[in-house]
Amino acid sequence: MSKGLRSGVIVLMTGALFVTSINLWGQISSGELGGADLNTIQTSLPFLTIAPDSRSGAMGDVGVATTPDVNSQHWNVGKYAFIDSKGGFAISYTPWLRNLIPDINLAYLTGFYRVDEQQVISTSLRYFSLGNIVFTDMTGTVTGQYNPNEFAVDAGYSRLFTDNFSGGIAFRFVRSDLTSGQQTSDGQDTKAGISFAADLGFYYQNDIDVGSSDGQWAAGVSITNMGTPVSYTVDADKTPIPTNLRLGGRFSYNIDDYNTIAIHADLNKLLVPTPAVYDTDTVTGDPVVIRGKESPGSVVLGMFQSFYDAPGVDRGEGTYSVIAEEFNEIAYSVGAEYWYRNQFAIRTGYFHEHSSKGNRKYFTVGVGLQLNVFSLDFSYLVPTNGQNSPLANTLRFTLGFDFADLDL
Repeated sequence: MSKGLRSGVIVLMTGALFVTSINLWGQISSGELGGADLNTIQTSLPFLTIAPDSRSGAMGDVGVATTPDVNSQHWNVGKYAFIDSKGGFAISYTPWLRNLIPDINLAYLTGFYRVDEQQVISTSLRYFSLGNIVFTDMTGTVTGQYNPNEFAVDAGYSRLFTDNFSGGIAFRFVRSDLTSGQQTSDGQDTKAGISFAADLGFYYQNDIDVGSSDGQWAAGVSITNMGTPVSYTVDADKTPIPTNLRLGGRFSYNIDDYNTIAIHADLNKLLVPTPAVYDTDTVTGDPVVIRGKESPGSVVLGMFQSFYDAPGVDRGEGTYSVIAEEFNEIAYSVGAEYWYRNQFAIRTGYFHEHSSKGNRKYFTVGVGLQLNVFSLDFSYLVPTNGQNSPLANTLRFTLGFDFADLDL
């Protein structure tokens, strides 16, 4: 692999490690770096897991059971059936990992259209730019520049099943071009990674009386990015994409005619096989699994195996707890949202991931403004380990248009 390509891939993979459940080095102790406690789940296409919109981004990345909005495509496509509008669209922009690399950006465009009282169709486009890479040959001569990029485009359909329950499905095409066809050191041509995926989501909400006022509770579940694994050369092993299970709930309370507050909680688990622990066979020299399970090579089987394949947390004296590690693979988010006259919102939240599975821990804050068909949202991320984190100073901006009063 040429020097330029090698350095470019290092930069790209570094960014990918920080985006997914790979550990953030600034948050890991020296003891952890050298120990067996680290066992992160590695996936391709990590940009698919980034929260693209400011509303959920301001509430600790909750979204599976928040009140339906134009950005439901990422969190739970089934929510669209309950949205009280005939159509709308939004565009979001996130400067990503600016403490690490100065020119990584995520742009997100999404929209929906209500077909009738029961059915809604939706779509979104996600574009992730990984900055500018300068390629050189073995002598250091510049041979060109390239802007690695990834994008995903999808279409969804959601439907009301009852007055309180809905479901939806979305189909996704993903393309990831990290090397612009540069050759590896053994002469293999690199290629863009391609994946076809699908989302499935369900949502339930119901109004309730709370003392002298009223409120609403909701629950949601979604499985996102169920799709084909990705490789960047012909002979390379394929890496799973970040298939994710999300469960969550919401409680909303109308304090009076002007003030409303909502509390949210989400649980997330990657449905991707956990790396096993290997040793070397003293006779054949081949690697042998000593704890955990090998990847089954099937996307569906891998999703089921992800619930019981962890090597286990070391409990001492040669004992390992598989259940403990499986629970460590569950990340959680909590968030709160306050609305005044359905026009001005204040939001906050917290996201937590176990130190052995990525160690992303951060608070979020944000505000929102709704004026007729126009909305503007802003969020800001505050990592718990301070300004040394690559996630520090992460901002998100979302501009939305709601055609609730448009005669379609």
